[in-house]
Amino acid sequence: MKTRPITTLFSLLTLGVLSSAAAVSYPLIITDDLGRKVTIASEPRRIVSVLPSDTETLCALGVCDRLVGVDDNSDFPASVKALPKVGGLYSPSIERMVALKPDLVIVSKYGKLTDTLTAAGIPVVAVNPESYDDAFSKTLLLGKIVNREAQAKQLVTQMRRDIARIEILTKNAVHKPTTYYEIDPTPYTVGPNSFIGVLLSKAGAANIIPAALGDFPKISPELVVQRSPQIILGPDLATVKARPGWNTIAAVRSGRVIAVVPSSDFDNLLNRPGPRLPQALAALARLIHPELFR
Repeated sequence: MKTRPITTLFSLLTLGVLSSAAAVSYPLIITDDLGRKVTIASEPRRIVSVLPSDTETLCALGVCDRLVGVDDNSDFPASVKALPKVGGLYSPSIERMVALKPDLVIVSKYGKLTDTLTAAGIPVVAVNPESYDDAFSKTLLLGKIVNREAQAKQLVTQMRRDIARIEILTKNAVHKPTTYYEIDPTPYTVGPNSFIGVLLSKAGAANIIPAALGDFPKISPELVVQRSPQIILGPDLATVKARPGWNTIAAVRSGRVIAVVPSSDFDNLLNRPGPRLPQALAALARLIHPELFR
C-alpha cells in the first residue's frame, strides 16, 4: 500500500500545477474560531502563523512564501525552520510579531493574543483546527482567507482520497486490537471522538476509552489495567512495566508497547490536524496492522 508522499503534494501545489483559484473578493468578512466577525481588508501578503497545523496548511496551499514568522513549534515543511520565531502558544513575543510588520496574524483560540494584536493595529484571525473534521473545514477557511479556494478544495479532496485508500485495507482486518493511546503520563488519553481517536478507529484499532469520558480525559490508571489493551501507544515498555499492575496488561506481556517520543517527527505527525492527516493515518495503520502492509 503506497500513499502519495506529502512532499509531492506540497510540490504540486507550490509549483502551481493546480488551477488558479477564482478570485476572492476583499474586503472579506469571516467568522473566526473565537466567534468574532473579522474583516480582512485585502489579500494577506505578510502572514505570521502561531499554530503548526495552520503553518503546514498555508504551505500546502502554496503560500509558504507569504509567511514572515511562525511559532517556535512550526517545523514543517523544512523551509519554515528558517523563518523568524515568535514564541510559543503561551509564551508569545508580541514585540517580534509587530516588528515583522504582518498584514495578518493567524492565531489559536487559546493564548489570548487577539486583543493585544488588535490594539497594536494588526489584523488577527483565530483558525484553530482541533477535531478530525476541522482538518478539512479549516483548510477550506484558510484557502478562502489567502485567496486559494480552488487549491484548498483540491487539497481536501486529495486528503480524503488518500485516507479512503487506507481505510479500505483496515476495514477488512480480521482483528481490531484493543488500544490505549497515552498523551501524558498523568495519565491523559484520547476518547474515540477526538481527532486522534478517529484516526485510531480508521487505522483499525478499538479504543479502550469510553466516549462518555470526553475527548481528552484524565483517567484512572486502573482503568487501563482493567481493560488490558493489546496495544499501548505513547510511553515506552520500561515505563509501563514499572507502573503498579501494568505488567499484567496484554500489550505489556506481548511487548506491543510503542513509544511516541514527545516532539518527535512521529509525535508531530500524529498531533497536527492538518494536511498530513493521511500520513498520520498511514503511520498508525502500519503499526497496528503491519500484516496489511507487507
